[in-house]
Amino acid sequence: MRGYQDLFRTPEFTPFFLTTALSGLATTMSGLALGTLVHARTGSPLLSALALFGPSLAHLAGAATLLSAADRLPPRAALTGLALLLALGAAVQAAPGLPLAVAFAVLLGQGLLAAPGGGVRYGLLNEVLPQEGYLLGRSLLNLSDGAAQLAGFALGGLLLSALSPQGTLLLGAALHLAAAAVARLGLTDRPPRAAGRPTVRATWRTNALLWSSAPRRRVYLALWVPNGLIVGCESLFIPYDPRHAGLLLACSALGMLAGDLLTGRVLPPGWRPRLGAPLRLLLAAPYLVFAAAPSLPLALAAVTLASLGFSASLLLQERLLALTPGALGGHALGLHSSGMLACQGLGALLAGGLAQQVTPPAAMALLAAASLAVTLALAPGLRARGA
Repeated sequence: MRGYQDLFRTPEFTPFFLTTALSGLATTMSGLALGTLVHARTGSPLLSALALFGPSLAHLAGAATLLSAADRLPPRAALTGLALLLALGAAVQAAPGLPLAVAFAVLLGQGLLAAPGGGVRYGLLNEVLPQEGYLLGRSLLNLSDGAAQLAGFALGGLLLSALSPQGTLLLGAALHLAAAAVARLGLTDRPPRAAGRPTVRATWRTNALLWSSAPRRRVYLALWVPNGLIVGCESLFIPYDPRHAGLLLACSALGMLAGDLLTGRVLPPGWRPRLGAPLRLLLAAPYLVFAAAPSLPLALAAVTLASLGFSASLLLQERLLALTPGALGGHALGLHSSGMLACQGLGALLAGGLAQQVTPPAAMALLAAASLAVTLALAPGLRARGA
């Protein structure tokens, strides 16, 4: 496969792509709406960060208990059911006067149930596309996710001005329903990839097997920790600049989209291994300027440039698949997805706590420095022969 157009000639890829894009757009709009609603009601940087990225924390519990479902459920039924549950959750959060405790409980429940969703989705991608098409397909999905975030934050910001957070949440619920319909009508009813019932014991056993390999462990840590700390920086955009938070988030999505396009489509394969380390450093370095509380144009430029570094995860995922037996591909990718989202939630929690002790820009600079330190500490192991 040479280009993105080849992907759409593959049977089932188009409905798969549409399901993922609609879900990403709905999740982005709903998260921005809920984060804005919580910040307006509480004024708390910690609670607004948790409202925006809180479901990611629940992925940690989901990865420890439900992840075996990624390979043991029929993919079409799993993706359809997940979209319906997310739609129901967004509709409940839109209820007028809903107590914040209930809104956060629904948020965490959504994250818990979505934990095996990444494994189901990307395991199915591995079946829909031939093996050599995975990186190209994942690159396009990342582009779609970046575009969905860009559109979701921009459209969400407009809707918050024209309607209300509750109205934006209801629109997010409608988009989740559309994703469920596309999955149900467009995907083939495939059998589960693995036999047996999804159980907590099976999840623990496979997690332990995947984690037992030192090269895989290093790849997982490089995928999770630096990324989570930088998403913690993003979780402070609302308290940093409430009027322009949507614009800052949109610039982050734009940078991520551009990085995935360059890495997945433009760069020759021979260049990719050389650029992994620089891209991982680029992810954090521009955020150091927030120590000086920069003006809006400089902040937008720093966020856009840094987000190019998110594309390093494409190269790390390719390495992860090369280190993992094919029968465990869905679970391995689900563990990556859940671990990454859990670290993003922890990053948001850490960011909110720091911002209440210092200031949002100072907290962002501290998190960026920590991300750089982790990346540098992992670099020798990732360069090692056979890694």
